[in-house]
Parts: sequence; C-alpha cells; structure tokens
Amino acid sequence: MGEARPNILWIIPDDMSAHFSCYGETSIQTPHVDRLATQGVRFARAYVTAPVCSTCRSALITGMYQTSIGAHHHRSGRGAQKIRLPEHVRLVPKYFQDAGYHTSISGWPSGSGRFGKTDYNFEWDSHVYDGTDWSERKSGQPFFAQIHTQGGKLRGKDRKGWEKISRSAAQKFGRETPVSAVRLPPYYPDHPEILRDWAAYLDSVRMTDNMVGEVLDRLEKEGLRENTLVIFMTDHGISHARGKQFLYDEGIHVPLIISGPGIAPGNVREDLVEHIDIAAVSMAAAGMTIPAHMHSRNILASHYRERQAVFSARDRCDETVDHMRSVRTRKYKYIRHFLPNRPYLQPCAYKDAKSILIALREWHSAGKLTATQSLIFADTRPAEELFLLSSDPHEIRNLAGDPQYAKPLGQMRQQLNDWMRQTKDQGLQPESAELYASDMAVYTRNLQRKANSEHLNRIRDNIALMKKWASEGK
Repeated sequence: MGEARPNILWIIPDDMSAHFSCYGETSIQTPHVDRLATQGVRFARAYVTAPVCSTCRSALITGMYQTSIGAHHHRSGRGAQKIRLPEHVRLVPKYFQDAGYHTSISGWPSGSGRFGKTDYNFEWDSHVYDGTDWSERKSGQPFFAQIHTQGGKLRGKDRKGWEKISRSAAQKFGRETPVSAVRLPPYYPDHPEILRDWAAYLDSVRMTDNMVGEVLDRLEKEGLRENTLVIFMTDHGISHARGKQFLYDEGIHVPLIISGPGIAPGNVREDLVEHIDIAAVSMAAAGMTIPAHMHSRNILASHYRERQAVFSARDRCDETVDHMRSVRTRKYKYIRHFLPNRPYLQPCAYKDAKSILIALREWHSAGKLTATQSLIFADTRPAEELFLLSSDPHEIRNLAGDPQYAKPLGQMRQQLNDWMRQTKDQGLQPESAELYASDMAVYTRNLQRKANSEHLNRIRDNIALMKKWASEGK
C-alpha cells in the first residue's frame, strides 16, 4: 500500500518572481523549470497571501491565512512572548507523518543533516520532520519532502553579492547575464546599480533553474519521478523597492508549477490561486481528507470551484510597523492602507541596506526620477488604491478617486471587509507593545552578536521612530 501512494516534493526558492522562460521572460533561458511546466500544469495567476518570508511560510505550512492564526507579523514570537497555534491547527508535515510518510526539509544539495528553511512565526515541534533527505526513509515508504533554496537571495544586497553570483553563472553556463539584457519595469530607473542588480538577479534565476534540473535528474536516476508529485513555487516576489513586503504584483505574484502522477502535461491554468492551496493539493494526492478548518483548496479536484479573488496581507516586517490588505481579481487590484499617514518607504534597516534602495534615494534627491518612478517616495499614502490591471499591469494609476470606478471600488472594498470578517483577521487588533518589545530585543541581540554596529544603530533609530509615529496617531 505504501509503495502505491505518491511521493510529494515541494521546491521553494526565496525572493523570486515569475522570471522564467515559460512565464514570458526573454532575457534568460530556464530550460529545467520550462521542462517541468511541459510535464504538468503551469498556473499563470498564483499569489502568496503574504509578501515576506516568515508570514508566507507560516501560512504555507498550515494551509491557513497567517492573519487567522496570529502569524501575520514577520519574524514574530521569537522573544519572551510566544505565539502558539490554535489547538485544532496542525502543520502539514504532521498530517503526512501520521499517514505513514517520511517527512524531510532541506536546502540543496540536501543531506547536510541540517533542516532547510522553516521560518515559522509560532512555536512548533521539530519532530514533525523525520530528517533532511528522502533517502533516510524506510524501504517502500513514501516521502513528503521540501527543498528550500536561496533563490533571489543568491544575488546579495550589493556589488559583492552581484559579483559572486555572476562568477557562479559564468562558470556554470559560460557567461553571466549582461546588463544590456535587462528590461526594468517602468517604475524603476535605468540606474547603473539597479541594472547591475537586476542582471545578478537573473543569474540567480538561472542558478535556481539549474538546481531544479538537478533535483529532477535525481528523481529520474532513482526511479522516483513517475510516482512523485513535484510542486515548484517561490515564497514571494523579488526583493526590490515595490516587490517584497508590498502588495503590488511584484511582491505577491509567484510561479506555480505542478507535475506528477495523474496530471496531464502541458496545461496552463489562468484562474486565480493562492500559495496555501498546495497544502490541500498535496494531502489530496496522498489520499488524505482535507481538514474543514483549512483555507487551502484542492485546485486539482474535479469538483473545484475557481476562486473569484485572492487576498494578501502585510503587517510588521522586522522593526517596521505597517498594516495593509489587498484583494485581487482578474480585472482589478484593491489595496487598503490602514496607516496612510506613513510613507511607502518607511525606514526598514533590512531594505535600506540594499544598494538598489540607496541608488533610488540618491536619484530621487537629485530629481532624476520620472513621476512614475517617484510614486513610492510619497510622504503619505492614499487610504485606498484601485488598479485596472488590463490597462495598467504595473499598478501605477490609482483609480480609487475616480467617480467612473466608484462601483468596482465599492465592490472590492466590501470583498475585503467580508474576507477579514469571515477569516477572523487578527491584524485588525494592534500588536501588543509587549510582543513588539520582545521581538525587537531578540532582533537587536542577534545583531550585537554579529558586531554589526551600523545596522544596529539604524534599527534602534527606526524603533524609536515607529514608537513616535504611534504616539502621534500615525
């Protein structure tokens, strides 16, 4: 019986949007991800429920919205104040383990003996994972394995990281991606540093694609490919000014490809899906009953009813306090800013240390940005944003104040209100000062151990500013 059940494999790189050939990227070639797409189904409209690592992964591993389980603040619950899941919520690998599967989580190459990236915002039992590689399973035992890789993080934050990934790409493929191949979205300027960073990012996509090829080759070599459901997706979009941590499509749109037993090859799905749906897909493939409390849906089921909208949320990220929600349909994107009196680019030590943010600020100060490129430097934000995606895929022209779009604005406003109420969005209640202080204490201690005084001073300044703004009602 065990041998008949399919293996399940998740491959999840960090910080990477859908910049693969099969998704229309022309600057580079990604033959292995493309091969996976031809062998299965590619989802054109897959979105994460959170545009930052830990909150996204907390949702992924439970099949639930992070806002419903108290895991919506990035890297939270790591100090004296802990976050605990509701009693009825279990981690996906625990369901597999109880069903007789071997569970593992690793980086690549796997087998190092160390877990791969977990990054969950709550207390959890590490015993839900049996090991770090499917080779450790018993004879005939099916496996549920996860491979989490650096993805877009391979490019680092500055020239040192760019040069490292470019050398690796040149060694592996014969040449690095030239800056001349880069085509930036219209909201980024052709600044030399931004172009160089994007070229390095594309090299990180190429290296990730090569890793996918190695994994698929291993499955073939071990005779496992035909009975393994392979799910490839990223944890959120590219780490850039309007990407990671924001609810524009650059931050929440991700690739999603599913290939394996029972899936017809070469299909493309255009309906809206959420990243948490892979929990239900995986459990259903293994013959398990999907718990009624899960928000995850089996998007491969014959009786599946397509989502009419997908929802995303961004709350505190490290020291930076924010509160945004979005609803996206095929036609519109609606974003609500609950803290509109704050700038888009609030102080955030993690992002502000990146060369691309430094370059953007320099050109903004010098008056070298276009009106579109300057949007993100506004001192305050509109309370609502509405974008007509068919004519404005880059989400530049806010229609929330246009009387012509009052009806869709009202409809999407209500959709979001309904979703927050129905899913019991815990972000509607401010984070406790005790939890914030507890997390910041751990954050600053970690930096002190790294002797990163410049970063540490920036963090302390940012924390003080967040407290000041809160006291002023911002």
